[in-house]
This record gives sequence, structure tokens and C-alpha cells, in this order.
Amino acid sequence: MDKNNFDDKASTVCLDAAEVKRIREDQQLTQLYISKVVGVTTDTISRWENNRYPTIRRENALKLAEALEVPLVDLLLKPVDESIDAEISVHKKSPVIWVLLVALLLLTLFAGFSFFTKAPPLQSLVTAERFLPDFAAPESSIPVQIRLTHRAKSEGIILREYFPKGWKIVQAYPPASSLDNVNGVARWIIKAGDDSERIVYLVQIDPDAKLNSEAVFRGEIIASRDRSQSSVQIQGESTIAVAQVHWVDSDGNGQIDDVEMLEGSFTIEDMAGVHIDWDDLEKLWDAESYVWDEDKKKFLPQSK
Repeated sequence: MDKNNFDDKASTVCLDAAEVKRIREDQQLTQLYISKVVGVTTDTISRWENNRYPTIRRENALKLAEALEVPLVDLLLKPVDESIDAEISVHKKSPVIWVLLVALLLLTLFAGFSFFTKAPPLQSLVTAERFLPDFAAPESSIPVQIRLTHRAKSEGIILREYFPKGWKIVQAYPPASSLDNVNGVARWIIKAGDDSERIVYLVQIDPDAKLNSEAVFRGEIIASRDRSQSSVQIQGESTIAVAQVHWVDSDGNGQIDDVEMLEGSFTIEDMAGVHIDWDDLEKLWDAESYVWDEDKKKFLPQSK
């Protein structure tokens, strides 16, 4: 192989995660479709879109651009050096701009002093990230995790989660303070001094959920202090593909391999407080494949 060609394929590039997700959603393409074209798992596509892998191999970036039908440059983080150089050049040419710059600097210093002498904004009290599997099969139950990633434990919060209508939360830990399975809303009150670091729940998918569609989750955290209130959106994964695929089967090929089983075991550990049948999952792992049983409303192992 030509050395230059090898180096080009082995090099890495920086993805603009938000732009990748925006382009895919604008074109109404699923993560499953993109993963098949690029040759990676849907979990990898999700991590690209959530900036968990800020750099990727150039070869994969080219395949991603091809799948999204856009030039590669549209998916990369834009350099800022040119705009900074242009700004400096303008400042050198005009003394008036220097005067304005000094005035702006003084204003910024004053604003900064005012900001840091006050209490920090409520948004900094807590942030959260949601984790979803890649697939959800109608009538089955899937695990959902919400991890509190930054929290001042001396303050109480309310976490409000919106899940797809027609779906039902069947288990949760800690138990929801308020649950509306009709409209798809759950609330948790976490009081000051409670050191909970995550909220987990099992949600059962609507039997009439349309296959090959995407379901959407969203949520917010409400924090209050000194009689003022603010809300922060829950970050992380917010969409899931509806398909006759087990939630552990991340590549959707109808088999649960060793890597998927290992990841599934980690998820089950993280879901402490709710029951997930490990024996049933182990049987699917041992089998060559699995199939959904309409009568028993569960996935069963199948031999070819």
C-alpha cells in the first residue's frame, strides 16, 4: 500500500457532533441506516453524535459523509484561526476600534466582577445525561438510565422525564414521586442530602408502536435556591429505534454476541433496584439466534 494513502486513512479528524446529528435528522435518516453504510454499530454513531469520540479515523469520516450525502468538510469542526487573524488585522488598521475594544474590555471586567460576586447560576447546580439502548421491540421492556453528572447535594431538585405516549414505566428506582403512564410523564423529587447519582427505570413499549420508527425521550431538571428557580434540559441520548430487536443486540443482527452480552451485564449492574431477568438473557446469548414470541410476549432462543 502507498505510504501516503496509508497515512491518509490512518489519520484522524475532529467531528462537529451537533452538525452530524442535525444533518442526519434533517434528512430523516436513522442511526441504524447510517451504521450499516459506514460499517459500525449504532452505538458508535450515537457516540459520534454525542461527542464521546471527538476524533475519528478519516476513513470512517469519509464513509459518514458519503452516507449523509454531504462533503466531508461540512462534518468537521471549523478552524477559528482565520477569523481571529482577520479581527486582529482590523484592529491594527483602525485606532477607533482600539478605543472601542478598551471600552468593551472594561465593561467585560465590570460584568465579570458582578457575576463572580454573586451566587453561581442555578444551572450549575445539576446536570444529567440519559442512556438508552439502540432498539426497542413492541411489548418488550427496555432499561433507561439518567445519571446525575454534576450536582450540589445540599440542594433539592425535581427531575421530570417525558417518555413516548403509550409506553409504560413498569419499574423504577428510586420509585417515581409521580407517574402518569397515560401521558408519558414521570417525576422524581430528590431532596437535599440525598446522594443519589442516578435514576433508572424499565419502560414497556406500546404494543402498537410502529416498526422502523423512532421514539423520542426528553426531560428536565428543576432546581431552586433563594426563592428563584431554573430548569436544565437532560442531555445524552433521546431517540431509540422501534424494531423487533432485543435491547442488548446493539447491531440488530438477531444474535447476542460476547461483546454485546458484556455490555448488557454492565447495564444490568447499573440498573440496580429494578429486576432484569439474567437467566432469560443468558439463554438468548447461548442460542444461535432469537425470535419474538407473540403468545409469551418475550424473546425466545432459536436454533437454526
